[in-house]
Amino acid sequence: MHETLAASSTDPVSQLIVAALLVALFAVLALEAAHRVLVVLGAVALLWAITYLTPFHLLPVEAAIAHLDLNVLLLLAAMMALVGVLKETGVFDWAVERLLERFGHNPARAMAVLWWFTGIASAFLDNVTTVIFVTPVALAAARRVRAPLPLVVLPLIMAANIGGTATLIGDPPNIMIGSGAGLTFMDFIEELTLPVILMMALLHVWAVGRLRRAMGAAADAPAQADAPGQGPQIADPGLLRWLGVICAFVLLGFVTHGATGMPTAVPALIGAAVALIVQDLRYLRTHQPTHEERTHGILHVLEREVEWPTLTFFALLFILVGAAVETGLTATLAGLLERGIVAGRETFGLGDAGTLLFSALLVAWVAAALSAVMDNIPFVAVSIPIIGALVGQLPGESAVLWWALALGACLGGNATPIGASANVTTLGLAEREGLRVTFRAFMRTGVPVAVGSLLVGSVYLTAFVFLGSHRAPVVMGALAVAGLLLVWRTERA
Repeated sequence: MHETLAASSTDPVSQLIVAALLVALFAVLALEAAHRVLVVLGAVALLWAITYLTPFHLLPVEAAIAHLDLNVLLLLAAMMALVGVLKETGVFDWAVERLLERFGHNPARAMAVLWWFTGIASAFLDNVTTVIFVTPVALAAARRVRAPLPLVVLPLIMAANIGGTATLIGDPPNIMIGSGAGLTFMDFIEELTLPVILMMALLHVWAVGRLRRAMGAAADAPAQADAPGQGPQIADPGLLRWLGVICAFVLLGFVTHGATGMPTAVPALIGAAVALIVQDLRYLRTHQPTHEERTHGILHVLEREVEWPTLTFFALLFILVGAAVETGLTATLAGLLERGIVAGRETFGLGDAGTLLFSALLVAWVAAALSAVMDNIPFVAVSIPIIGALVGQLPGESAVLWWALALGACLGGNATPIGASANVTTLGLAEREGLRVTFRAFMRTGVPVAVGSLLVGSVYLTAFVFLGSHRAPVVMGALAVAGLLLVWRTERA
C-alpha cells in the first residue's frame, strides 16, 4: 500500500516557489523558446518533482485532478467536434461569400462586421463558444480578400473578451460575481453595456485603422465577385438542416444553464454526439462502406478538427493554477489587495469618495494584471468574500467594487495569449490553419487594447463614485454615442 500526500503545503516558502514557477513560465512563453504545450508540460513536471522529492508539497496529483475543469475541457472538445461536422457541409465558405456579397467585398468593413458580431454574440453566449464558431469564417474571409491574418484574428479575440464583459453569462468570472454579490442579468446589462459599447467602438476604429494601413487602398477596394451560382455552395443541405436544429438545442442549453443547473458542457456533448451520429447515418444511406470507411467520419473529426494541443495546454495550465490555489498564493494576493486599500487611504489621507474610487481602481487594475498572467477564476473566487466585506465597510455606493472586479477580471485577459480561454482557443485553431502568432506579437496588440479598455472602465468607475449609479450611465451613454459616431465617420472616410 502506498502513501499519498494528504494536502498541499501552505507556508510562505511554498507560495514563493509557486509564484517563481508561474513567473518563469510566463517568461519562457514570452521568449518563444519552445512550443507553449512543451513549456507548460515542463512546468508541471517540475511542480510534481518538487512536490514528491522535496519537503514542499506544492500540489499532490490527487489535488491536481480536482482542479482540472472538465466542464471547460469537455465544452471545448464538443464544440470543436460540432464545428468540424459543420465544416463538412461547406457552410463556412458559403457564409464568407454571403458576407462579402453583402458588404461589397470591402475587406475592412467585412472584418469589422465579424468583430462586432463576435462581441455581441459573446455577451449572450460564452465567448469561447463564439470564437470556435466565428474563427473559421474569419480566417476564410481574410484569406479570400488577402487581408493580413493577425490583423483580423487578434481584434476578433479582443472583441470576444470585451463583449463577454457586458453580461452575467458572457464570461465565467461574471457568473461567479453575480452569484456571490446577488447581481442579476439585468444589473450587468444596465451597468456594463454602455462602457462595453464604447470599448467596442474604440477597438473598431483602432483595428480598422491598422488594417487599412497594412492593406493600403485594397482595404476599401471591392474585390472581384464570383458570378452568380459560381461561388461556394452548401455541400450537404440536408445535414446542415439537422445541424441547425442541433445547434439551436445547444444554444438553448447555454442560455438556460443557470436555471436548469446543467453545466454548459452537457448540451455541447449531446449536440456533438447527435451531430456525429446523424452524419454517419446519412453517409450509410448513400454508401456501403467498409469498416475503415465507416469509422472515417468520426476519426476525421476527432483527429483533425478537435484541437488536442489546445486542450492539453488548458489541462496543464489548470494544474499550475491549482498549485497557486492550494498553497494559498491566490488568497495571499487577495489579502495584499485588501491591505493595499487600507494603506492607500492612510497614506494619501483620502476622504470617503476618494477611498472608494482608489479601492475600485486598485481592484480593477490588480485583477486585470493577474488575469493577464493566470486564470482569473481562482483569483475571483478568493476575492469575492474580501470584496463583499469591503462593500459592507466602505461608505457610499460601494457596490462599485463588484463592477471593478468584473471589468478587471474580464478585460485584463486581452493583454497576453494565456490571459483568457478565448485567446488560447482561437490561437490554437488559427495555428492549425497555418497562422502562428508569437507571444510578443500578441502583446503588441493585446496590451494597448487591454489598457485602453481599462481606461474606459476607469472613467466609468469614476463616474459611478462621484455621480452615483443613476447618473453614471448617462455619462457613459453620451460617450458610447460619441464612440459610435466615430465609428460612422471612420466608415465614411
